Amino acid sequence: MSVASEVSGRPQAATDLLFSRKAKKQRNMGQILRWMVLFLGGLIMIAPIAYMISTSLKWPHEVYNVNLIPEEPTIENYTYVLEDGRFYGWFVNSIIIALITTVSNLFFDSLVGYTLCKFRFPGRQIVFIAILSTLMIPTEMLVIPWYMMSQSFGWLDSYWGIMFPGLMTAFGTFLMKQFFESVPDDFLEAARIDGLNEFQIWWRIAMPLVKPALAALAIFVFLGNWTAFLWPLIVTNSVEMYTVPVGLSGFGDEVDVAWELIMTGAAISTLPTLIVFLIFQRFIIRGVVMAGLKG
Repeated sequence: MSVASEVSGRPQAATDLLFSRKAKKQRNMGQILRWMVLFLGGLIMIAPIAYMISTSLKWPHEVYNVNLIPEEPTIENYTYVLEDGRFYGWFVNSIIIALITTVSNLFFDSLVGYTLCKFRFPGRQIVFIAILSTLMIPTEMLVIPWYMMSQSFGWLDSYWGIMFPGLMTAFGTFLMKQFFESVPDDFLEAARIDGLNEFQIWWRIAMPLVKPALAALAIFVFLGNWTAFLWPLIVTNSVEMYTVPVGLSGFGDEVDVAWELIMTGAAISTLPTLIVFLIFQRFIIRGVVMAGLKG
C-alpha cells in the first residue's frame, strides 16, 4: 500500500468510527426514551392500585389525606370486612358466577367456532355474520329484554338470572373461530381415518392446539363477569344474591361512604383475578411466541 493511500484511508476510518459512535449514541438515547415512556405508563397504570391499597390501610380520618403512605397504617379495615358475613356471601356469589360462565364460554364458544371454521354447510357465513352483528348492539339496549326474559322465566334474584346473558359470547365465538383456522385440516382427516368421531376430534385434536386462545378467552370472560356491575344490580333484589361490585357499592352507602372499607373490599376482590392471570399467562405468552415464529 502506498503512503498516499494509507494517509487517505486514515480520515475515512476516523469518519466511520465517528459515525459509528454517533449512531450508537442515538440508539442508546432512543432506548432510554422508550424505557422512560414505558416507566411513566407503568406508573400511570399502577397509581390507582397503589392508592386503593394505601386507602385500605388508613383510618377514616386519613382517607382524604393525599399522602400515599399512611401516617398510622392499620389492618383494622381488613379485619372488619373479613368478619362481615355479607362480604363472604358476595365473594362466593362472584366466584360461582365467574367460574360457571367461564367454563360455559370455553365449551360452547369453542364448539361453535370449530363448527363454523371446519364444517361447510349452507348458510354458514350468514350465521357467522349474524353472530358478529350482535357485537354492535350496546349492552344497555339488551338490559330490558334480558330483564323481561328473566321475569317471565322466574330467574330474577337467582344465579341463573345473573349468568344466562354471558354463558355464550359473540366475541368468544369469533376468537375461537379465528384460532381454529390455524389448525391443519390434515390432522383432522388423520383422526377421522383413525376412527374418531367429530366430537372426539374437536376435544382431543383441535382443542389442545388452541390453548393460547382458550387461556385468553378464560381471562377475558372471568374478568368481565367478576367486575360486572350493571346487570347483577338490576336482576338481584336480595342482599344475599349480590356480587362483590354490587355489594361494595351498597356497603358504602350503609356506612356513609366509608371509602377505607370500600377500598379494602376492592383490594381483596382483586386476588382471584390475579390468580387467574398467573395461571393462564404462560399459555398466552406461548401463543404469542408461536405466532411470531409462524410469521
